[in-house]
Amino acid sequence: MARKTRLTRFALSAVVAGGLLTGCTSDDKSLTYQTDYSNHQPLKVVGYPSAGSLETVQKAVWRLADGDTDGLAALAVDDKQADATARNWVKAFGAAAKGDVTADFYDEGSVRQVVVLYFAKSGQIKEIEARIGEDDSWGLTLAEPDPAEAKAKPTWAPPKPGGSGSRTSGAPSEN
Repeated sequence: MARKTRLTRFALSAVVAGGLLTGCTSDDKSLTYQTDYSNHQPLKVVGYPSAGSLETVQKAVWRLADGDTDGLAALAVDDKQADATARNWVKAFGAAAKGDVTADFYDEGSVRQVVVLYFAKSGQIKEIEARIGEDDSWGLTLAEPDPAEAKAKPTWAPPKPGGSGSRTSGAPSEN
């Protein structure tokens, strides 16, 4: 009887431990995000991103740093020119994305947000747009199949983050 009790307790312990371990694991998306987060430089943020625009921009910088053109193209809200644009962006900004990057978020981010990326390592500046796509999830506008257009510095962006209004929350000012 003692042997049967010990075996039953062992089996029960294994089932409980397995259940606890299964209950404590994250889903694939969460685990991927956590792994990405721990494997990359932290993104510096200026302005007022929404949760969706922030996550999308952070993933974009990670894909650039990893040289992952497929992963970057997968963030596109419209994939007509996403592959070519992703290749251009990785070629132009991939090495710089491995260092410090500051994302300057403009305007309010309920459905669309312009973001200027400042790459400290190279001094490059890149304007991108995060927005909600037709499937109601956040993504990027990837519509720069011309390499010169893809690496062009925005003419309106300040030379340093936070220099021209990105600090507004999108709420009307009381003047």
